[in-house]
Amino acid sequence: MKKKVIISWSSGKDSTLTLIRLLENPDYEVVALYTTHVANEVPFQVTPLSVVQMQADLVDLPLITIELPTVFPANNEYQSLVITGLKECGIEFDSVAFGDMFCNGIVDYRKSYIEKAGWDCVFPLIGQSSRDLAEEIISLGIKTILVTTDGTQLNNQFCGKVYTRELIAQLPIEVDPCGENGEFHSLVVSAPCFKGSIQLSDMQIEKQQRFTHLRYNASVLQN
Repeated sequence: MKKKVIISWSSGKDSTLTLIRLLENPDYEVVALYTTHVANEVPFQVTPLSVVQMQADLVDLPLITIELPTVFPANNEYQSLVITGLKECGIEFDSVAFGDMFCNGIVDYRKSYIEKAGWDCVFPLIGQSSRDLAEEIISLGIKTILVTTDGTQLNNQFCGKVYTRELIAQLPIEVDPCGENGEFHSLVVSAPCFKGSIQLSDMQIEKQQRFTHLRYNASVLQN
């Protein structure tokens, strides 16, 4: 009996690799994606919900959207909103999957509220080498754009660049190849599991005091 799983979806490469892994896993049936947002944008990636919906449509899965009051709500408020949003989504499921990579206490944190609600937690990428995962992402043909950079950790010149082996080679040695310390965040515009791709136009770099974001218009190109 396959476990029905909903994937926590950020719009970036880690979520997409998690989706591909689970689509290939005979023990799971992916039934939906869920994303949290503040004012119709995914935190950190600042991906508009309309673009996240494009991604969900391209993988032919329903999208559950859960609004947060701020980027960093109190833990108990965040957990309550996520649990309520999942319980009220109207989709039957057994598990919730996350694209976390580092064994830094995140597993216990996720389990503390997901398992309490009666669901299993799934971590297809946890504990694996960032360099190996970066190579897998690129080798699979997951096309990714860096849409946010944290100026305290990475030069803003990387914002808007395509995630390639060449880009990874240019990263400072202290920067994680997958940006798992928050150095950068990404948007996936095409992948093997997409029935088409997302085309960006009118791209502009928006520099803030700490973070730099890529702003753009987006449209879908069907296969």
